[in-house]
Amino acid sequence: MSTYKQRFNKRYGFPKDEPHNLKEIAKITGYEYKGIKTIFERGEGAFENNPASVRPNMQKQQWAYARVYAAVDPSSKAHKVDKMFLIKKKK
Repeated sequence: MSTYKQRFNKRYGFPKDEPHNLKEIAKITGYEYKGIKTIFERGEGAFENNPASVRPNMQKQQWAYARVYAAVDPSSKAHKVDKMFLIKKKK
């Protein structure tokens, strides 16, 4: 089973476990940075507000990045939940 980050990297031709920052994710996907940042912040909030759902060894930033990677994957449930924040950049 692959993670959303691994699926992202495969889709865009990066090594399997290569990390990306929010600006890179926005540039690669073509979504506005503002929306990606909002999803990241919602991930941090979810981490703090629902500690029972968080795996014991996870940190807040890991949880938030996982939400971002899931949101930019069109086949994920997170994409459907966060798609209002995913606005394509104007060319």
